[in-house]
Amino acid sequence: MKRNANTARQQSGFSLVESLISIVVTLVAAGAAAPGFVSARASHRIEGAAAQLETDIQQARSLAVMGNRSMRISFKTDSYGSCYIVHDGSASACKCDAQGAAACTGGATPVRSVRFAVGNPLQVSSNSASLVFDAAKGTVTPTATMRVVGEGGRGLNLIVNIMGRVRSCSPEKTIKGYPKC
Repeated sequence: MKRNANTARQQSGFSLVESLISIVVTLVAAGAAAPGFVSARASHRIEGAAAQLETDIQQARSLAVMGNRSMRISFKTDSYGSCYIVHDGSASACKCDAQGAAACTGGATPVRSVRFAVGNPLQVSSNSASLVFDAAKGTVTPTATMRVVGEGGRGLNLIVNIMGRVRSCSPEKTIKGYPKC
């Protein structure tokens, strides 16, 4: 018995329905994972800003001891957002301009300034307007708690003790890997 050439042919590949089903399954899986990626990205932004602030605190302490002069880190919040400045001079000697550059008076020298502009999901604040690092002892006065806050109010607290050491914690344990404050 002779077979027709068309009936003997085997099918290969996927049908349109099979392709659409696999696309839908992929989209559902990606949709379920997307909030986790967004949350992880926001957490990494907060952690990065907090790590930079901690580094700047340690730099201010090191500069004070190395240069044998008092150094400060001052925090400002204004209509342009929030910022901090590492500088010498008095507590009110430096402020951030709208672009984030430090503007100092009275012979104060800025070392570093960081601005978190309005609309930026990150903001920084402190319960002390300025911390001074003693050149002779390497201590900081006053002790303070800085807060780096991101989207949804999630954030990290950086607590500076009198020796200038920083410990980080997460209020309400909203950032994984940090103890609750």
